[in-house]
Amino acid sequence: MRFTPLLNPSRWRTLQVSSLAVIVALLIVGIVFALSGVNPLTAYWEMLRGTLLDSRGLAEVARRMIPLLLIGAGLTLAFRAQFFNIGAEGQLLFGAMAAGAVALFLPITPLTLPLMFAAGALAGGGLALLAAWLRQRFAVNEILSTLMLNYGAFYLMLYLIGGPWKGKNVRGFMYSDEFAAGAQLPMIPNTLVHYPTLVLAILLAIALQILLTRTTLGFELRVVGENSSAAKYAGLKTSSIVTIMALITGGLAGLAGVGEVAGIHHRLLEPGQISLGYGFTAVIVAWLARGNPGLTLLTAPLMAVILAGGDVLKISLNLPFRIVDVFSGVMLLCLIASEIFITNKLVWSRAVKPTGSGGAS
Repeated sequence: MRFTPLLNPSRWRTLQVSSLAVIVALLIVGIVFALSGVNPLTAYWEMLRGTLLDSRGLAEVARRMIPLLLIGAGLTLAFRAQFFNIGAEGQLLFGAMAAGAVALFLPITPLTLPLMFAAGALAGGGLALLAAWLRQRFAVNEILSTLMLNYGAFYLMLYLIGGPWKGKNVRGFMYSDEFAAGAQLPMIPNTLVHYPTLVLAILLAIALQILLTRTTLGFELRVVGENSSAAKYAGLKTSSIVTIMALITGGLAGLAGVGEVAGIHHRLLEPGQISLGYGFTAVIVAWLARGNPGLTLLTAPLMAVILAGGDVLKISLNLPFRIVDVFSGVMLLCLIASEIFITNKLVWSRAVKPTGSGGAS
């Protein structure tokens, strides 16, 4: 058994291998369900019935899909440019804090919501830009820097809502005052789906796909991602491209943070209540999309079903919600492991024994 490298794997092969990786992940998680005393088929049926086959469950899927789509679309470009941003969780929180600052401390006008989105995008993009600068200036690995910056954003928000931004009449809890009505996003009736952010996420995913495939910047990004040495030889400014990608990926994560606080919570809360691990789950969204922002329109709903399904399993089958983390981790592990089967062909051959030469010398 040996692997033979494939110079240009087809899209069909990528789809086949990725689909098989997802199936393997489902089988492994099924074993986890069985070890927990739950029939795997029952668990998967409850997830589907409580999400896609229920109006309230479907609304929950849409609600979870919004941040996953925004962050995942940005991460596809970042990963494509070999900028491995693992800090979307912190960038989301930075975007939420920037939006909160606008809502809490600036006069409410018709421009408040657009200003909140702009501030959130700039804050999230700025945090990612810091990691890009550290990489270019001091050769700091962006995986480590973005991951550690998550903790900085987490504790900064705790400081603000427990200190200078704490609500005036809050006792014993940590959260800010409620945003004024002019700083709250409209919702689809009887749901938590803030439809302006949903529309924005869909449009941005499509726009990024066009940028990647139809523009000069997109061509340069693909060249840098596929062969940085060739890009430098061709005279492309790789540092500028990485900077742009950092701004885009961090900016979209910041927009997701704005949507969560302006659309759902209407105030700043503890970080774990604002983001349910969206920044990390979106890594799987981007990985499934294989570097194509447009495909996150399919992969984000898939992961949203898993997140919303975790609530269903907790209520209907009394399973711990952390089963979602197991689901996500196994999914990511299987996708990473499947990479070798996309870029290589498995060849089986039977060893042939060498024949000795007969006759006396």
